[in-house]
Amino acid sequence: MINFIITLILGGLSGWLAGKIMKSENGVIVNIILGLLGGVVGGFVAGLIGLKAVGLVGGCVVSVFGACLLIWLVRKLKK
Repeated sequence: MINFIITLILGGLSGWLAGKIMKSENGVIVNIILGLLGGVVGGFVAGLIGLKAVGLVGGCVVSVFGACLLIWLVRKLKK
């Protein structure tokens, strides 16, 4: 149960940071979703180019990268 709570907190922080980087204003729930999905997308993309996230900091970096990528994709699809 504690791992789930930590995952939600890190997902929210990653989504929030990605929103600040991409200058996107989202709510807390959207930030958590972006951070969690960003971790999946970022991990997939990192794996494709031969990188591996190690530890808490590596996971956060990959999540932020993936969330930024998701924000960028959504903006492109809206146009």
